This record gives sequence, C-alpha cells and structure tokens, in this order.
Amino acid sequence: MNSFEANIRNSSTKGEVNKLRNTGFIPCILYGGKEANQKISINKKNFKNLVKSENFLSNVLNLNIEGKEEKVLPREVKFDPVSDEPLHVDFLRIIKGGIVILEIPVKFINNEKSPGLKKGGVLNIVRRKVELRCPTENIPLELIVDLDNTEIGTSIKISSIKLPENVTPTIQGRDFVIATVASPTVVVEPEKPTEETAEEGEAAATEEGATPAEGETKTEGKEQKPTEAKPDAKKEPAKK
Repeated sequence: MNSFEANIRNSSTKGEVNKLRNTGFIPCILYGGKEANQKISINKKNFKNLVKSENFLSNVLNLNIEGKEEKVLPREVKFDPVSDEPLHVDFLRIIKGGIVILEIPVKFINNEKSPGLKKGGVLNIVRRKVELRCPTENIPLELIVDLDNTEIGTSIKISSIKLPENVTPTIQGRDFVIATVASPTVVVEPEKPTEETAEEGEAAATEEGATPAEGETKTEGKEQKPTEAKPDAKKEPAKK
C-alpha cells in the first residue's frame, strides 16, 4: 500500500491555493463517512509517479495527516490543460463495512503459453476494465486473466475470473465477455492477369473499338436507307 504524508491546509482563496502549488504541493479534499470534509495538501513529486499507473483510481492509499492515519481512495484528479500537471485531488475515506463501486483494470498473463496466439491468433480485448461492487476491506488491485492453454475461438467471460470474496460485477444477469482469441485476419489480394490473358483482352478491345475503313459506315440497330437528294425547285420567271 502506498503511503503519503499530508498536511492540513487553511488556504481557501485562489491566491493562497496558487502559492501552495508553486511550493510543490497539491491542494486536496478528503471526504466521506461521518467526519467533516477536510482540506489537506500532499507532495506533488511523490504523487505524480503514482497517478500514471493504470489502476490509480482503484488503489487504496494510506495518508498520514499530521500523525493520523487514513485509508483513502483517489476519486478525481484535475489536471492543467496545458502543462498536464495535477491541480487538485479528491480523496474518499475508506469506511469499514462500506461498499464502493470501482472500475478495476484487467491484466492478461501467460500470452506466450497460449496455443491459439502461437498459431497466429489475435487477442481481442473487449473490456480493459470491469466495474465491480467491492467491500472497502477487499478491493482488488487488478483482475487476472490467464491465457495458458487458450485456443483460437476461446471466449473469456467474467465467470472464468476468480473474484475476491463478496466482490461482484455491477452488470448482473449475463456472463459478459472480457476477451476472445480470434482467428488472424487474412487479406486476399486479387490475382494478376497472365500475359496470355492480358494479350487476349487487348485484342478483344482492339476488335471492339476498331474504326471502319474509308467509305464504310458503321451502323447499329436498324439499317438506315440512304436519303435521295431532292431536285432543286424550278424558279418561275418574274411576272412583268
């Protein structure tokens, strides 16, 4: 369990909070249970190493608040949109006998022992995290999926994952899929025409598009009869 030293803070104005950040600390709020909300601060350098982990929001932390131990869960972190530095953290007190709903990351092991993957199969991950209802005393850090002996066509469902005692998925009534070992996708390229086929195609195109010889007329459909030229009408002499 990760432990952090925390200090009680009295800063409330924007200027005081910014001054706190400039000295290398992150303003935080601690809430939950019957106790009142408490303003605290933690060291930014130590916290930044933890916040990058995938299971950060399901990781129970131990806060030492000026000599008083508190088990907490990080619930929300606000980041600076430009520098991506953590600006504020909300911590939830862990109360004995309580229930929390968390998204727990899924970890896949023994990929190299999967016959299906060795044959060129692909691990198709449907859910990288699973939402679980957990007792506060029994929060799993991650869910382990063992790929040993999985063949192509194997479907890994939530029922195949061993959950801690009294931990249940929030999705009830169906055995949903976590991942599958799928067949490799094969892209078939069209065959290139052989030289003979290409020559035949060119010859056919030449015959169809050949221009008629001089003096010949190319006609389609009904045969057209040549039109006879009408004799010029005789002009009557002008009357005097």
